[in-house]
Amino acid sequence: MVRCHLARLMGEHKMKIVDVARETGLNRNTITLLYKETAQRIELDALDKLCKLFNCGVGDLLEFDDDRGK
Repeated sequence: MVRCHLARLMGEHKMKIVDVARETGLNRNTITLLYKETAQRIELDALDKLCKLFNCGVGDLLEFDDDRGK
């Protein structure tokens, strides 16, 4: 399972969904799906914009959690 840490990053930067949408130009729905970890896919352009906004790498935003053994 791939986990998205957008909610944590937004909290650390004291940003709301509307703030991220305004700063990145991404659709609010896209950000909401990532925030709630219900997104089925993410465009590379969206990843690029989020990484630039939070000055982080893809690994800081997304994490592979191998939960097959659980």
